[in-house]
Amino acid sequence: MELSDYLLTPFYLGFFYAIAYAIRPAVTNKYTKQYFIPAFSAKIVGGLALGILYHTIYAGDTNNYFHHASIIYDAFGKSFSAGLHLIYTDGTLTPDIAPYASQMGWFGADSKEYFVIRVAAVFAILGFNTYMVTTVCFAVLSFSGMWVMYITFAKIRPQVYKELAIAVFFLPSVFFWGSGLLKDSLCIGSLGWLFYAFYRGAIEKKNILRCLIVGVLAAKVIASMKVYILLAFVPPSALWVFNENTERIKSGAVRMVARPLFLVIGMTVAIYAMSSIAAADARFNIEKIGAQSKLTADYLQGVSKQENGSGYNIGEQDGTLGGMAKLAPQAIVVALFRPFIWEARNPTMALSALEASYFFIFTLRIFWRVGFFKALRAIASSHILTLCFIFSLIFAISVGISSGNFGTLVRYKIPLMPFYLAGLYILSDITQSATARKKMSVRARPQLA
Repeated sequence: MELSDYLLTPFYLGFFYAIAYAIRPAVTNKYTKQYFIPAFSAKIVGGLALGILYHTIYAGDTNNYFHHASIIYDAFGKSFSAGLHLIYTDGTLTPDIAPYASQMGWFGADSKEYFVIRVAAVFAILGFNTYMVTTVCFAVLSFSGMWVMYITFAKIRPQVYKELAIAVFFLPSVFFWGSGLLKDSLCIGSLGWLFYAFYRGAIEKKNILRCLIVGVLAAKVIASMKVYILLAFVPPSALWVFNENTERIKSGAVRMVARPLFLVIGMTVAIYAMSSIAAADARFNIEKIGAQSKLTADYLQGVSKQENGSGYNIGEQDGTLGGMAKLAPQAIVVALFRPFIWEARNPTMALSALEASYFFIFTLRIFWRVGFFKALRAIASSHILTLCFIFSLIFAISVGISSGNFGTLVRYKIPLMPFYLAGLYILSDITQSATARKKMSVRARPQLA
């Protein structure tokens, strides 16, 4: 790290903490207030820890992102218009930016990495081209989305607000990989804002225009880097909105008529959204998803062999959707419950293994206590649980099949982790509450002498 990291980072941290304390009363209540600063601190610590490890000891994408951002920063110093052009470029090489673009392997409007570089360049300008300050800015941006994700879950099921804080903020993999100068930080933060926009605008029917703008912007940010997150999230979200709105129709007759109408409208919107999302990236055209997944998995497995041993194999892929469907059960297991403890090869994998073990034990405990079919009925009858588990399973299949090694899987799966664990906590509370009500009902029955 440079001297500027040590000199400037404490001042920026003080500035952001001052803002956090100032806005806390406006974005918390008496229950959630206690988690605001600890959650904010976890994001900061996660971002700084990742930066220290990968910017000073290891190599990785975070270094490359900052290197590219530094080139844009230097461009601003020589020509403000050239620097601005590099941020807003459509990928066309012009004489003013050509000298800088030639130094950037990820240059280009269609480059998923270049979107991160644009954001990093803005933060580099605000932080005088200091890596740690840029990292802190990414952590703060990510936290904003994670916080609205949390308060949305807490509104839906306030009985488990403590457990939901753990699910959203305090999973080590999530606050480590989701806080630094990486795609993952921007994606999980934007996913939080998209979740909030769906609930606030389409279900609560409040600030609809603002939520529409927020949702569209969040979706665009995600699509600029990892469009497959949207492909997994949009369909269950549309189903969630459909179920919530039809449930609120008081008249049974009207609800019976409205349900198929709303379902057709929802499916039409979802299909249009999915086709638009897929059209934005040819790799995710429905006919090409299987082939792309095989290509990605083969590449990552090759990398893992070179890196000595973090790969896994769930079966041979043939590049078709049918082939992906056959591997779906193994993909779900590997994404949710692996690596196992004995498969960990480094500290970050060890943390992921502990999380996966907790997921497995907690899942097994709930389904064993409640009963498999009763748990499924509880999930089907709760719209938020339907969203959490459908999204988690779809996402688990996609990353479990395409990752190929645990090193990348740890990062790729973090968007599903808050939703899956939140779903488990809510399911546990719902089933326990139902059992308690049943026992009270039995006790309240009059006893015949």
